[in-house]
Amino acid sequence: MIFLGLGSNLGDRRRNIESALALIAEKVGTIRALSGCHETQPWGYDSKEYFLNMAIEVETELNPEELLTVTQAIERELGRYQKTVNGKYRDREIDIDILLYDDLILQSPALTIPHPLMHQRPFVLQPLAEIAPHLIHPVFKRTISDLYHNL
Repeated sequence: MIFLGLGSNLGDRRRNIESALALIAEKVGTIRALSGCHETQPWGYDSKEYFLNMAIEVETELNPEELLTVTQAIERELGRYQKTVNGKYRDREIDIDILLYDDLILQSPALTIPHPLMHQRPFVLQPLAEIAPHLIHPVFKRTISDLYHNL
């Protein structure tokens, strides 16, 4: 089970998310589950632009590095070119994060799985708990629901 987090806070946020979902279905694999969209405040920086966030479960033939390459290409296709400016988060048309890839624990210069900050982010855990409440986080050995409710 592979889980991705999606977020958008620029432009037509819902359309950005829908476009990302269509491209994920086309280029990544089958979308097995979708959370609802949640409006959330920016996390880690100040902005007046609220996010729409959601989580999805996908089935893919891609390995983690290929998945990262494809999701980053989708972000660029939808208008996102920089993740940060001077090391600080910024508003974005679309953000696609690899949250979990089966029970894999991976740390490389390009990619860390599970997502290293997901356990601190309600905007990740709330939608993820909708679609996978009993899923066990491979590092913390706690359910996603438990991590969310104990933030």
